[in-house]
Amino acid sequence: MHDQKTKLILEAVRQGRMSVDDALLQLKLEPFQDLGYAKVDHHRRVRQGVPEVIYGAGKTPEQIIGIVSAMKQAGQDTILITRLSPEAAAAVEQAHPLDYHSAGRIATIGSLPEPDGLGTVVIATGGTSDVPVAEEAAVTAQALGNRVRKLYDVGVAGVHRLLAHVELVMEASVIIAIAGMEGALASVVGGLADCPVIAVPTSVGYGASFQGLSALLSMLNSCASGISVVNIDNGFGAGYLASMINHMEAKP
Repeated sequence: MHDQKTKLILEAVRQGRMSVDDALLQLKLEPFQDLGYAKVDHHRRVRQGVPEVIYGAGKTPEQIIGIVSAMKQAGQDTILITRLSPEAAAAVEQAHPLDYHSAGRIATIGSLPEPDGLGTVVIATGGTSDVPVAEEAAVTAQALGNRVRKLYDVGVAGVHRLLAHVELVMEASVIIAIAGMEGALASVVGGLADCPVIAVPTSVGYGASFQGLSALLSMLNSCASGISVVNIDNGFGAGYLASMINHMEAKP
């Protein structure tokens, strides 16, 4: 039914009964593929510019394998799976070869695209303990066609470590600042950079950090302009948003 409707739309364009813009709108609203346990949205790339990403947590390996198979059959070249446990990754790899990044619990299937963003996405962390979230952000941004530079362990406990790379900070197109504890890194970076800064609070810290809540509130209340904040430990969301910014051009 899905292929038949698409053919009808294309035939209407060929015969001049439908404009290209109307056809594009119809294709954006095309149905999903129902697997019973998942409804795979093959036209998300048409609507949003980025294909569907698989959230691995809570899914069985068999379900992930089925979703990946459907995506590959629909022609998706690069598939991203987030929050994937090592055990699930090993099971999925039996059916679909993948590159698993254990630090960020994220996997890619297929080749990564060549970077085609407007500039560089810089990812900075307050400490080494924030690296798992940073790796999730980095792999996400790379899978979406961005050039990525990493500045790890440059937090405010030794701010000279960040200042040693101030040229990279100032040359970035977008910066992802990742920190736990009191989350001050985002404000420091925001005070140096002339590009958008995406702040990611992490759950790293002692008792009164409340699993990242203190960093979240600190980042939301930052005095520096140009900072947006995503959810606690949400490296994927930060990488995705950074990619959108790095690919953004003025609309006519």
